[in-house]
Amino acid sequence: MVYEAGALDATLAAAAGDDAALMRELRGAFMESAAKQLDLLRRSRCDGNWTVAAMRLKGLAASFHAEDLLHAAEDALQSAPGEPAAIRSIEQVLARFSGAARA
Repeated sequence: MVYEAGALDATLAAAAGDDAALMRELRGAFMESAAKQLDLLRRSRCDGNWTVAAMRLKGLAASFHAEDLLHAAEDALQSAPGEPAAIRSIEQVLARFSGAARA
C-alpha cells in the first residue's frame, strides 16, 4: 500500500512541481473532496445518492491516479447503499493517504 501513497504524491508533485505549499494545498483539496464523498456515502440510503457519491469518489481517484481508492469506489458501486464493508474499505484507504501526508 505504500506504492499507493507514492502514486498520489507523484501525481501531486507533477502538478505542483517544487512548490511545497501548492502540493499541500492540492493534497488538502483531494482529502477534503474524498472526505465529503465518504460522508455522503455514509448518509446515503437510496441507490441514486449512493451511486452519485461513489461515482464522484471514483472520478476523484482516477484524476489523481489513486488506484486503491478507485478500486474501493468501484466496490462501493457494486454494493448496496450503506454497505458497511464498502464504507470501511474507503475509510481505510483514506487513512493511509492521511498517514502518508503526516510522514
